[in-house]
Amino acid sequence: MALDTASYPIIRLGTRRSPLAMAQAREVRARLCTAHEWPEEAVALVEVQASGDKVQDRPLSEIGGKALWTKELDLWLADGTIDAAVHSAKDVETVRPPELIFAAVLPRADRRDSLIGAASIADLPKGAKVGTSAPRRAAQLLHLRPDLQVVMFRGNVATRLAKLEAGEADATFLAAAGLERLDQADVGTPLDPSEFLPAAGQGAIVVEVMAGSNVAELLNPLDDVSTHCELIAERALLAALGGTCHSPVAVICEFMDGLLTMHASIFSEDGTERIDGTDVFDLTEKGAPEGFARDLLSRASPKIRQHFNGAS
Repeated sequence: MALDTASYPIIRLGTRRSPLAMAQAREVRARLCTAHEWPEEAVALVEVQASGDKVQDRPLSEIGGKALWTKELDLWLADGTIDAAVHSAKDVETVRPPELIFAAVLPRADRRDSLIGAASIADLPKGAKVGTSAPRRAAQLLHLRPDLQVVMFRGNVATRLAKLEAGEADATFLAAAGLERLDQADVGTPLDPSEFLPAAGQGAIVVEVMAGSNVAELLNPLDDVSTHCELIAERALLAALGGTCHSPVAVICEFMDGLLTMHASIFSEDGTERIDGTDVFDLTEKGAPEGFARDLLSRASPKIRQHFNGAS
C-alpha cells in the first residue's frame, strides 16, 4: 500500500504499559508493518496504566476481575483515542461489549505454564509455599500436592520474580509465552499441559477494534485461523460454564484437519475434587462447547458447581 508520510500514524494501537504488554504490542506492530510494507512509524503505540496494574496486593477476583485489564482501553476505543487494542487473550473477560470485536488473533505461542523455583511440582519440598493468585493454578497444584501452601502472588513478571527472590514463596508460576516474549524462557520449567492444563486463551494475543471499523481490514492479514478457532471455542466453554475470576477451570483446545479437540477440567477451590473431560467437534457443530460444559457440570458435586453458574 503506497502511503504519504504525512498520514502517519495510520493505526494507533492501545496497550498496557507493562513490559510484557509492550512486547506484545511491538509484536503486533512488527507484523502489521511486515504485512503492509509500512515503516515502523506507521503504527503508534499508545500506552495506558490499567487499573489491574495499580493494585497488586489483592487477588484480581476481589477488586473487579479481568475487566481491570481492559476497561481503560475499551474507553479509548469508544472515544476514538485509539484504533485498536492489544490484549493477552487470557486476560480478556469472557463477556465483552457487543460493539467490540476480535479483528485478529495472532498465531499461538507456547500455551504452557512454567514453574519457577523447582524442576517439577513433584520436586517441591513438603509444605513448600507456592505463590499464585489464579484459582486455576492453585486448585491444580493442590490436587497434585495437597501438602503445599498457596500464598497470594500478583504483579508483572519482574515483580513476581523479585518476590520469589525475596523469599515470599519457594516457587511460583508464569506463562511460558510471556517469558519467551521477554527473552526469559530459561527462567522456568514448562509443565506438561496434559498434567497441568493452561487457562483459556493462554499464549494468544488478540487485537480488538470497534465493530464496523475500517481498521479491521488492515488487521486481517495478522489473523491466524487455527488460533482464532481455538480461542472462540475455549471462550464459549467458559461462558457456558458461567465461570468467573473465582472459578478454577482449565482448558486446552487444538485445531487440526477441521476438527477441534478440547480437554478441560473443573475443580473445587481446594483442589480435592476434579472433573475432567474431552470432546471433539467440527466448526459447523453449533453448541458443542456448551454441550461439553453441561456434561462437565452434570458430573460435578456441589463443591465444584458453587464456583460456576452455568446450567447443569
